[in-house]
Amino acid sequence: MTVREQKKNLRKLMLLERAKLPELEKEKYDQWICGDLLNTIEENQFKTIHCYLPMGTEINIFPLIEVLLEKGLTVATPKTLPKRTLKNLVLKSLAELEKGVFGTVHPAGGKEFKGEYDLIIVPGLSFDSNNYRLGYGGGYYDSFMLNHPTAKKIGLFYPFQKVDKIPLEHHDLKLDEIIVGEKIFDN
Repeated sequence: MTVREQKKNLRKLMLLERAKLPELEKEKYDQWICGDLLNTIEENQFKTIHCYLPMGTEINIFPLIEVLLEKGLTVATPKTLPKRTLKNLVLKSLAELEKGVFGTVHPAGGKEFKGEYDLIIVPGLSFDSNNYRLGYGGGYYDSFMLNHPTAKKIGLFYPFQKVDKIPLEHHDLKLDEIIVGEKIFDN
């Protein structure tokens, strides 16, 4: 089986597993992850943050984003464009979002942010103990992260998304850190 086929199968499996996560359990994991990430942001005094706007069953970081905006930090979020490109827009309010491609949302009429980031918060479907992640397959974040070598890159995941080894291709980048919701329930 090729690496691409392995990735495709793992994506399918992780999307199914994430969809099966009970809502109450998901909310508790999401709260824990947001709290841990906020501590990291405050401890490191990050001022300029790039983050995804959650869709579907992704980890809900909307509460964290609200706190960051209230604290006056610069928050940029992606607008997905063709050719593995993200246009990064300054987010001023979660009340002013518009729909994009692939079920995404982005700031309406947002001003493009072209500066440097202290932190890039990365979504994903799976990860391993070497801090490699499996994304959705578009290569958007790998291309974007490559252009921001000094930013700290943190991936957010549920515990069940960990695998022994992510199948890798030459363009796959390693994250600096993974934040995983602690095991909250005894099931």
